Amino acid sequence: MAPGIPTAMERPHFIGIGGAGMSGIAKILTQRGAKVAGSDAKESETAQALRALGATVHIGHAATHLADDASCVVVSSAIRADNPELARAAELSVPVVHRSDALASLMGGLRSIAVAGTHGKTTTTSMLAVALTELGLDPSYAIGGDLAGPGTNAQHGAGDIFVAEADESDRSFQKYDPEVAIVLNAELDHHANYSSMEEIYESFETFVGKVVPGGTLVISADQPGAVELASRLSGRSALTIVTYGADATADVCVHKVTARGLTSEVTVLLDGRFLTFTVSVPGRHYALNAVAALAAGVALGIPAHNLASALGKYTGVKRRLQLKGEAAGVQVIDSYAHHPTEMTADLEAMRAAAAPGSRLLVVFQPHLFSRTQELATEMGQALALADASVVLDIYPAREDPVPGVTSALIIDAAKAAGAEVTAVHDKSAVPEVVAGMAGPGDLVLTMGAGDVTDLGPHILARLTD
Repeated sequence: MAPGIPTAMERPHFIGIGGAGMSGIAKILTQRGAKVAGSDAKESETAQALRALGATVHIGHAATHLADDASCVVVSSAIRADNPELARAAELSVPVVHRSDALASLMGGLRSIAVAGTHGKTTTTSMLAVALTELGLDPSYAIGGDLAGPGTNAQHGAGDIFVAEADESDRSFQKYDPEVAIVLNAELDHHANYSSMEEIYESFETFVGKVVPGGTLVISADQPGAVELASRLSGRSALTIVTYGADATADVCVHKVTARGLTSEVTVLLDGRFLTFTVSVPGRHYALNAVAALAAGVALGIPAHNLASALGKYTGVKRRLQLKGEAAGVQVIDSYAHHPTEMTADLEAMRAAAAPGSRLLVVFQPHLFSRTQELATEMGQALALADASVVLDIYPAREDPVPGVTSALIIDAAKAAGAEVTAVHDKSAVPEVVAGMAGPGDLVLTMGAGDVTDLGPHILARLTD
């Protein structure tokens, strides 16, 4: 057995191995020398990348895909109880491990940073991974999206630092014992698992409670949910709390954020000194993510000026305001935003980056029936920030339909807020619709956590016709 592989992870089988969180763990295990296998619903670049590393990846789910000698079966909360491979695991008495437990086992013995929050986790984790790599620290990392540079969401490094995206959606982030925890924000989301903000606060308190004695919490001084959480956590003797943000009392105070096209220049006041660095993605919210990353690295003892310079090497994550291309003078950009706060932040960022006189057009695909049921009004209001929007049907992901919950709820709210909205039920018709709306200089934003991301190349192709 190769060093660094927990015994139960020697021959793991991943159900849904192509998922963002699952594939990262599978990649790290493969790189550490484990015999990794798994299955996914469809062929993908991720599946091909895993095979290139030596993993066995089956397409489709079948009991025969699970090898008799599998040491464990790894699942996420999205895997249904009637999955045939899960049933086969029960027949063979193969242990079933949640992906969060698998990730926690990989972080054991390393200095870990766990990045949490309702929004911004992937970006902040990625910024740290890039900066620490740039500084030659060779970190391990597991991220919920592919870095634009290396093009991967995970890496087994030789260094002693592990940076991980910590998912609050199913409370799985409570499994980690980080040296540094980051809480970017705390808002009500994932309505199938949380019924109130009180439950959100309790969950985050449990997460922070797992920080090792003498460890550090880096937390926003601006976002109301984070401020409330910090007040609840104050007084914990074994925890150092470092705040960041525009608030004058923040330990890492954001003095100025200057937009420069598709980049930003950030100036912070840290330990009595001003420090200025560049963030190579647009928008104030991404600048604040970078400041959180800076504060976390400093908490590990890395010099601030070195980190600031290295953070400038970050060039983005796929699906986080990722430029897909330009055709006929129209730029097509992809956004993963699916919560109203994220939608608003990305739309405001693109509005600030747009040339005078250009229009901002959005193709929005709602994600999850439960989220739409709770936040349709706020989603519609966010779309009013665009000049015009196309709204698709709800992407169900792991959920079954809810009677009466459709994208029409969002469309009605958007129109009530004064937005120009077009409903399109056939996704294949979107390129033609967008081509009829867009003109030279315009920005088209494909937005949502589902397969709306696939439309970018097709829109570009139609604009070229």
